[in-house]
Amino acid sequence: MIQIPEQKIIKAAEKGMDEFLKVFTDAYLEVLDGGITAENMHKLNGYQHTLLAFRFFTDEVREGGFVQLIQNGYGGYLFDNPAAKALKSMGAKGLSKILYKAKEIYDSHRAELERDTTEEEFMAMYEQFEQFDELEEKYMEIEEEETSVIAAYVDENMEDFAEVVK
Repeated sequence: MIQIPEQKIIKAAEKGMDEFLKVFTDAYLEVLDGGITAENMHKLNGYQHTLLAFRFFTDEVREGGFVQLIQNGYGGYLFDNPAAKALKSMGAKGLSKILYKAKEIYDSHRAELERDTTEEEFMAMYEQFEQFDELEEKYMEIEEEETSVIAAYVDENMEDFAEVVK
């Protein structure tokens, strides 16, 4: 089990819910040597994978949307695993709906979305996959509320996400 000092969690929580969640996902990334691979996936449990998928999702979508998320290699991690279902069970129902809709687009165009592209081809994908725009906008509207719900769930079920050490 991944251990996180209690003081580190308390300090992060004082800074806000994003920092609170980041303490956990930073610890996961440290154990994974900075990134997720088929060889190190076993080091995290399902709850930890869900939280890490949420981190990748928020980081990528805030910066460059679903196209960037997929082009940066996180499509399979987010959409081929039960992240949407797990987030729904944590109370993030709005985010879950968005992910299910995005998965439909991803599944229909996976090869095209994941192919290696030039910078120009990458930028053209934003026009080509405008159907993601509405989902990204919807997420931005509910982001704070959904993050709050997830942070509350982690706080109430901390033992599922890390071992807190004194």
